[in-house]
Amino acid sequence: MARTSVRFVCTNCGAVSQAWTGRCAQCGEWNTLQEEVVTDVGRKHNAPVSSLVIESVIKLTVRDQPRLSSGLKDLDIILGGGLVPGSVVLIAGQPGIGKSTLLLQIAAAVADSVPVLYVSGEESAHQIAIRARRVNARQAELKLATSVIADDIASAIASQKYRLVIVDSIQTVTSNGLMSAAGTISQITGSTQLIMAAAKQSNTAVIIVGHVTKEGMIAGPKVLEHVVDVVLQLEGEALAGFKVLRAIKNRFGSTTEAAIFEMAESGLRAVTNPSAALLEERKITDGSVVLATLEGSRPLLVEVQALVNRTSYGYPKRAASGMDLNRVNLLVAMLERRTKLRLNDQDIYINIVGGIRLQDPAADLAICMAIGSAAKGLKLKANAVVFGEVGLSGEIRRVPFIDKRVSEAKKLGFDLVIGPAQPKSQNQGDYVGVSDVRSALNQFLEKEA
Repeated sequence: MARTSVRFVCTNCGAVSQAWTGRCAQCGEWNTLQEEVVTDVGRKHNAPVSSLVIESVIKLTVRDQPRLSSGLKDLDIILGGGLVPGSVVLIAGQPGIGKSTLLLQIAAAVADSVPVLYVSGEESAHQIAIRARRVNARQAELKLATSVIADDIASAIASQKYRLVIVDSIQTVTSNGLMSAAGTISQITGSTQLIMAAAKQSNTAVIIVGHVTKEGMIAGPKVLEHVVDVVLQLEGEALAGFKVLRAIKNRFGSTTEAAIFEMAESGLRAVTNPSAALLEERKITDGSVVLATLEGSRPLLVEVQALVNRTSYGYPKRAASGMDLNRVNLLVAMLERRTKLRLNDQDIYINIVGGIRLQDPAADLAICMAIGSAAKGLKLKANAVVFGEVGLSGEIRRVPFIDKRVSEAKKLGFDLVIGPAQPKSQNQGDYVGVSDVRSALNQFLEKEA
């Protein structure tokens, strides 16, 4: 008979404990141990052992299979040229950001040429049909199923009837061999491995939807990200602004690429000129600086806003939207130490316009210039773009792809580009290099006319 037992699994690192303790012994996190009921069906020692299938590398390299186009050019670039047969892709994002809409668009585009199965464990068939009408997904090769049983989904994948299978989402799927509830670590791990094994054996491309925690991390054990081939993160504001799709892990391409989308009536669509759209409603005033950043290998101009006010509390408040607050605090401390700005009694608020979240170190100089501009009531020189990494000594360090940033600024009509100092042979007519933050503040901030 099957034996049942209870164990406690850490939701942060996946460590298993036989007794509940307030703190995980492996990762040190508090209150992350979750109770699970495990059924041990035993192992048959007399089961036949199958031999390994061994093939020559030369034959495998010759036997190349074409990739499946997702129907979205920017997404194909992120994937390295399209969906690889037999690959498992995990896509995650905040609730309501557009994951299901994006996947239904992909399913419809792929179904123009090959059979596609969309499996939903969160919505009814009627709900998906409403979205399908909105994105015009009416292809005959697009099939729909509603199920939360991983064994049934794996059987459909193993049947080799479909070239692409989408599972929305893995947190709702359960395996018959496990007694724990849906969304637990054992269910997520077991269901993913079952689906992945069927995908590899049948050479079927699979896309899995994952949830995220309130901290913005992908929910579930870290092994979920390890076993899949590609991990995509859809970022941005759920109700407004641009959506940025970036690759966190990619076995078939680069992790430096990113795609920018906006939500329209007919679904997500790629933004052809995001820089112009982000700067369209910009008001030139103190505290406003244009940054030349990169999303993947794509240059992008965004507006960095700063607001500095005398605090009404015992200690100054710091807040940042679209930027790491710890990095902002570090730059504020550097400005107080290396410049004449006195910010210890000032509230400082930083905002990146358009719902873009910056991870580029080149945003340091733009943030410092915006804070200095807002604190002194000065404006940045007209038609100027800023970028550069700032060290703790106030020095401005070089960043990659300077030529791309300068070209993007030229394309949108900016006359001046302020960045890290370069050798004279590499300086261009409209590019001015600066060596430290203090020089940049003194040289390029001016009073309003």
